[in-house]
Amino acid sequence: MSLYAMLLTSFILFAITACLGVTQVGIREMMRRNPPATVTMLHGLPAAAGLTLLLYATFAIGVPRLAIVALILFLIAAGGGAVLNLVYHQRGQILPRGLMYLHMLLAVVGFILLAIAVFA
Repeated sequence: MSLYAMLLTSFILFAITACLGVTQVGIREMMRRNPPATVTMLHGLPAAAGLTLLLYATFAIGVPRLAIVALILFLIAAGGGAVLNLVYHQRGQILPRGLMYLHMLLAVVGFILLAIAVFA
């Protein structure tokens, strides 16, 4: 698989992740409750796949600097997502808005940087 194909596939996986993330934020904000576990898992699965592919491309082939910055932001966002899931969601506690929006901000900036790396 070429570098471009890996970056594009990772971008598509993160686009799916973003759509599901927006769905989760909508549920949290509009219904004032945590999203269902199925939506959370469906959000995490393509995120993990996209992150794994981007990590592989970075270390096996080498990627542009913007993709490396995106990778770092995605790794930090993934850590925040793990905290949101394991500390709050799994214990039945409402997701804290600040951490939720920080997670989203890091992921969105990473997504934009990855898009520039792929399409520029």
